[in-house]
Amino acid sequence: MSKLTIISDRALELASKAGAGLRHAGSSLRDAGIGAEQWIKTGAALGAAKAGFNVARGTVRRHPVAVATAAAVVGAGVLAYVLYRKRRQQQLEAPIDGESERIASRSNGNAAARARATRARRPSTTA
Repeated sequence: MSKLTIISDRALELASKAGAGLRHAGSSLRDAGIGAEQWIKTGAALGAAKAGFNVARGTVRRHPVAVATAAAVVGAGVLAYVLYRKRRQQQLEAPIDGESERIASRSNGNAAARARATRARRPSTTA
C-alpha cells in the first residue's frame, strides 16, 4: 500500500465518522424541536449579516471621512450617556438634602427655659 492509499483510506474513515456525528446531531436537534425551518432562518440571518457587512465595508471605502465623523458622533453620544448614568447613580447614592429645624432644646424640661430659647433675640446695635 502506498502512502496515497493510506491517506485516502484515513480520509474516508474520518468522513464517515463526521457524517455519523452529523446524523446524530441532526436527530438530537430534531428531537429538541430544531428542524429545517430553524436552520433556514439561521442561514437567512447569517446571509443578511454578511450582506450588511459587505455594504458597510463598501461605504467605509467610498466615504472614509463621513464614517469617521459618524464614529466620533457615536463615541461622543456614548460618553455623554455614560456620564449621565454616573451622575444619576451618584444622585441616588447621595444623602437627601433638605432644611432642618431644631426641635429639641437644651433645657431639661423647664418651660421657662424653653420659652427663653424660642424667643427671638434682638440684634445688638453698636454705635
